[in-house]
Amino acid sequence: MWIACALLTVVAQAPEGVDASASTREEAPWCSPEQAVRCAEAADRGLRWLAAQQSETGCWTGHVGHKQQDNYVLLYQALSVDGQRRSGHGHLGVTALCGLAFLSGGHLPDRGEHATVVQRATDYVVRCGIENGYLTDSGTRMYSHAFATLFLAEVYGMAANDAARAALERAVTLIVDCQNAHGGWRYNPFDRETDMSVTVCQLQALRAARNIGIRVPVATIDRALAYVQASRVPDGPSRGLFYYKIHGRGAYQKEREYAINAAALTALTSAGIHDADVADPVLEFLQGEYAGVASPGYRAHYYFWYGNYYAAQAFYQHGGSRCRSFFARLADDLLATQMRDGRWRNDTGPGDAFGTAVACILLQMPKQYLPIFQR
Repeated sequence: MWIACALLTVVAQAPEGVDASASTREEAPWCSPEQAVRCAEAADRGLRWLAAQQSETGCWTGHVGHKQQDNYVLLYQALSVDGQRRSGHGHLGVTALCGLAFLSGGHLPDRGEHATVVQRATDYVVRCGIENGYLTDSGTRMYSHAFATLFLAEVYGMAANDAARAALERAVTLIVDCQNAHGGWRYNPFDRETDMSVTVCQLQALRAARNIGIRVPVATIDRALAYVQASRVPDGPSRGLFYYKIHGRGAYQKEREYAINAAALTALTSAGIHDADVADPVLEFLQGEYAGVASPGYRAHYYFWYGNYYAAQAFYQHGGSRCRSFFARLADDLLATQMRDGRWRNDTGPGDAFGTAVACILLQMPKQYLPIFQR
């Protein structure tokens, strides 16, 4: 059963326009005030760098591609970063994450230091919608569609906008319509194959839309959650972890992927499944694997950013000492790797705007403005 997340605690006064009436405004138990201040200051520097990189059309650029082993392979060479800049196009998924980074700091389209930045990003994402509801630019695919849908849901929930709602409703309908026979999604609309990573992205977008009153069929959620649960390893040394795929080529492999396990647990927790038998094997695995993902060779890699985007949510949703320990390690690594100009590097992946956006989202978790970081 799909259970919507309730609005909870914030550690600072909510920005004007953000409904925090249900909040007790208590300090988050997993972050000290001193650490929260350091994280907020670093995120502010990152947001200023991002604001300076936004194009006149409201977007951010980035390499459009996909991971292949340890590499990141471009899909459309002509529409790489330089091509996007020349044509006025951008990377939709990166832009959505940048928008979420500003929302995470309490900046809304109509108020706050970066109000204009958020409004321009919103307008750009809305313009990326085509007639059938698909959100895309520069060849981006369902990952970007999901992040763009999530961004529209969050920005609409904080500052109602008719154009954003209309684009959001069409985007949600597209996700619902192209759910396949296995209950999931893959790289392109109406793909017959399914993988955990793309599926969780769509689930998170649907969760956010449902939370702010957009109609999402319960059957769609139930079928997707059934796919996630069916992907759990039943026995052996990886018991309790999650496969990347359970259908088609490569099925029942890659059960020890950091990002995949973090994403799967996040999806189940978001749906109200908090069983220790489900959470403990994954959280223990993530704790043990973090050092490798955060090693010097991977701190500027797509694996680090995407994996910890979900790992942070998984740990936060379960709280306690494991959450405090994880966030302390993650925050220390983020604070240590920020560049002097405010950005974070992403050498293998979409680029520095992507890394900086994710870093800012993670560092602003203590503020709890985004519903994805609320229990």
